[in-house]
Amino acid sequence: MAGRIHPDDLQAVKERVRLDEVVGEQVALRSGGVGSFKGLCPFHDERTPSFTVRPVTGRWRCFGCGESGDAIEFVMRIDGLGFADAVERLAQRAGVQLRYVDDGGRSTQRPASDAGQRQRLLEMHRVAEEFYGQQLAAPGPAETARGFLAERGFSREDAARFGVGFAPNTGDALLRQLRAKGFGEEELVTSGLAGQGQRGLYDRFRGRLVWPIRDVGGHTVAFGARRLFDDDRIEAKYLNSPETPVYKKSQALYGLDLAKREISRTKRVVVVEGYTDVMACHLSGVGTAVATCGTAFGEDHARIVQRMLGEADGSAEVVFTFDGDAAGQKAALKAYELDQRFSAQTYVAVAPAGQDPCELRLSAGEAAVAQLVEGRVPLFEFAIRSTIERFDLNSDAGRLAALDAAAPIVGAIRDRGLQQRYAINLDRWTGFLDERFVLDRVRAHSGARPAQQPGRPAAAVAPAPPRLPAADPRDPVAQLERQVLSCVLQAPWAVADVFDSLEADAFGAPGHRAVHDAVTAAGGPGEAPQGPAWLARVLDYADGPVAGLVDELAASDLPVSNEEELERWGRQLVAALVGQSATRAVADARRTLQRLDPTSQAEEYAAVSAELFRLEAARRTWQERAQGA
Repeated sequence: MAGRIHPDDLQAVKERVRLDEVVGEQVALRSGGVGSFKGLCPFHDERTPSFTVRPVTGRWRCFGCGESGDAIEFVMRIDGLGFADAVERLAQRAGVQLRYVDDGGRSTQRPASDAGQRQRLLEMHRVAEEFYGQQLAAPGPAETARGFLAERGFSREDAARFGVGFAPNTGDALLRQLRAKGFGEEELVTSGLAGQGQRGLYDRFRGRLVWPIRDVGGHTVAFGARRLFDDDRIEAKYLNSPETPVYKKSQALYGLDLAKREISRTKRVVVVEGYTDVMACHLSGVGTAVATCGTAFGEDHARIVQRMLGEADGSAEVVFTFDGDAAGQKAALKAYELDQRFSAQTYVAVAPAGQDPCELRLSAGEAAVAQLVEGRVPLFEFAIRSTIERFDLNSDAGRLAALDAAAPIVGAIRDRGLQQRYAINLDRWTGFLDERFVLDRVRAHSGARPAQQPGRPAAAVAPAPPRLPAADPRDPVAQLERQVLSCVLQAPWAVADVFDSLEADAFGAPGHRAVHDAVTAAGGPGEAPQGPAWLARVLDYADGPVAGLVDELAASDLPVSNEEELERWGRQLVAALVGQSATRAVADARRTLQRLDPTSQAEEYAAVSAELFRLEAARRTWQERAQGA
């Protein structure tokens, strides 16, 4: 049994992995100043970004919920992995071959059978995707699969771009491939690629066109399969992988790995209903399209989309496309219930003939798909119209029933101006022609929305780590101390030649003195290694709540825009703080001098006077340096 990961390999993983790239696969990041990025925290619901990522220190921190850590801890939290599995995943990404040491310190390779379960399952799905892709080009039954794609306007190149493949209709073609790669029976069942029957294991997908479902990092974690043959014993048109340790359908969005960068860039996501719709949208220039995988769009999907869109600034859009039939309208109304999960504007795009994007591309061309999205209408308008269409508007009773059904939708519109506008529209659409009556009816339904809607569990927020008493934010000296420590933790090179001038008593706040002690114990900024290793070294000397304060200071914003400005700013900060200490020393010397008799204590008086002269000169020097002179 292998032991611990070799320390040198662990350090290599930490040094080679770009923290902003790892986090950026889950969170839309924007620049937060020199060497910093910000985004919405993936660990609790928020609309204003308090999640900070600093690649130079290798640390991330949320100032909202208190969570913090490095790249390994981020992967552990976001994917629910153990330490070793998270390191293995990042090592694979960074191209680091991990070694393991036993209790005696001897190096050993970790046996393949002992590798992390996640990595094993991902490798199985990679092999399966490659196998299915090869089968799509084979003669025989695969011709039906190729014909299905061609009829919908997709070429061989298109299929390859999206990883589409074909599962042979024999019972164990994929199983033979996976067994040959060394995967065991239990793993095959756990992966969802195999089913268990009375006569043993069998391929779950047989005689079907298959789409790989990938996580946001591009790893295939499941498949969706479309029925092609009439003799398929499973009548369901679409068959998806069951939930596994690497696949949760409520958290999966097909196409997100392809769309994430365009979503972040354009601040728009287009939610479609099927795999071929995603393909049609991307091929038509709508590169922000995603689809759910065999389930309705739900709260977990909404959270993922919100993280991809980033902070709430009023410009982001979520556009739902639905078929124009009753099922599509029902899906739209279901999506409307999630409107409060978004800080983005929500819309619906429905083709006039009720076609989905795949059908529209085939009948009217790629430009029509882009036009469909651009012709979107606000989701609440669609919800209102869909609601009142269910009633007979030719009778007073029908109009009143329609009004009472639609009024809560209008009353829930957050923008009061839009609410009044749609109340007036509702009056027209229902045919009352009595705005006052309709407005009163809407206002009866427009009370303040509770922060927690009935039946919705509150977001779990992990308890913040213990902290030292916070320094008074109104105290300018305490804030100066804080800025100095933030600078030395994030950019030690900027203050390496002046930091030693600071004694521990330069820091008045107990927590700041403790952090200064940890920095000094770590060798000080003059001996700081490059990259994340410096902060890791300081944290080795920061115990208990001091570590939490180090993490917080290492993630705090630095009010500069470039490294040259950072160095000048850091030196001036240190000079100002040293100057504060010099001022205290001058004051102490003056008080001592005032207590001495220049006649009877002439020798001591002269010595203190000389010291006071030296301290005054030093104070002026540091004061000039603090002012940039």
